[in-house]
Amino acid sequence: MIILLRRAAAVCALSAVLAACGTGRPPRAAPPPESAPPSRPATLAPGPAGLTPVFEHGPRTRGRTVALTFDADMTAGQGARAAAGERFDHPRLIATLRTLKVPATVFMTGRWAEQYPDQARSIGRDPLFEVANHSYSHYAYTRDCYGLPTVPEQMMRSDVERAYAAFRKAGVVDPMPYFRFPGGCYDRRALKALTPTGVTAVQWDVVGGDAFETDPDVVARQVLGGVRPGSVVVLHCTRSAAPATERAVRAIVPGLRREGYRFVKVSELIEAVGAQL
Repeated sequence: MIILLRRAAAVCALSAVLAACGTGRPPRAAPPPESAPPSRPATLAPGPAGLTPVFEHGPRTRGRTVALTFDADMTAGQGARAAAGERFDHPRLIATLRTLKVPATVFMTGRWAEQYPDQARSIGRDPLFEVANHSYSHYAYTRDCYGLPTVPEQMMRSDVERAYAAFRKAGVVDPMPYFRFPGGCYDRRALKALTPTGVTAVQWDVVGGDAFETDPDVVARQVLGGVRPGSVVVLHCTRSAAPATERAVRAIVPGLRREGYRFVKVSELIEAVGAQL
């Protein structure tokens, strides 16, 4: 009898985690925690008449933040030049950004991603960076834009979508819904054409002046002298067209950090603008 009572007590002790002793009913399994929905990149609301919104800089009063952006330019017609040895990539620049731990937004053309798929994938999968759209062809969306060939209006949307397809084919999983017009040239017609894509057009308020510049000090002075809180700086990620950029960045980054600036991606600035609205 004593042995039986001891066994019964042991059963009750174990059953306490299930329910009242002697019920024999296991507790209901706790429902799995709800997973948070995946966060979507911040975008701006459409502009007047539903046109594609245009972003130039972040808030001036929410701390010293600055976004370095790099255009990975390559036009649809430059394949022969790349085959002949001209370099439109700049792996040393990307390595320097990683070494300095500088977040950045790379505006990439689809043609560039096709030419350098391994680099596109590496940049796109690195949490330090975000990849945004710089068109497929790097042809202009307006007339008289630095001598660039022009995309016909009826092909503007497909040019953007073709770039996104090239990114995904290269292995860029989550390209951002941001678009930079080649040459920065746009008009109402171009904004209307891109409305169905849902992108936010991203311009800048600081020109790095690195295109074809060979003196890194010139580029560094221009950037350091122009940055304000919330600034977007435009630079380039092509060795042949921007040979001094990597050396300039090595001066720009510590210079801005000494002034109390924190480097962010464009998405953080856009999100900060949305928080103000």
